[in-house]
Amino acid sequence: MAQSRSDKLKRLVTVQRHLEKMAEIDLANTTRQRQEVAETMDVVVEAINSLDPVHRSFSYHYSGQYSRLQQQEQMLSNVQQMHEMRVVRERTKGDRMEDRMKEARSAEEREAADDSIYDLIDQYIAYKSGND
Repeated sequence: MAQSRSDKLKRLVTVQRHLEKMAEIDLANTTRQRQEVAETMDVVVEAINSLDPVHRSFSYHYSGQYSRLQQQEQMLSNVQQMHEMRVVRERTKGDRMEDRMKEARSAEEREAADDSIYDLIDQYIAYKSGND
């Protein structure tokens, strides 16, 4: 069975939308990880600023941990920007493909309408030449 161009494009649009959702999930995961790092950073800052003698003895350890968390936050920020660009790119591809699918479907409908008109004309001509 021969598939029409619009059917093929429809399948591609479905796949593209799935890729878009996967990119959105990756973005959501990165955002969640950044939130967790931010919360951990807040806890470390509270521990550093604490007047509790237990925390004061670990201040060097806390400052090292805070530095690592800052580096991780920066890395996750860059990853999040990359995922945001990927989501936009996948969404744009999907929108373009969907537009092409609609154009192909419209062209197929016009072609089918033209063919039916040509068939009617042929039938009319055959009917007229049969009556003469």
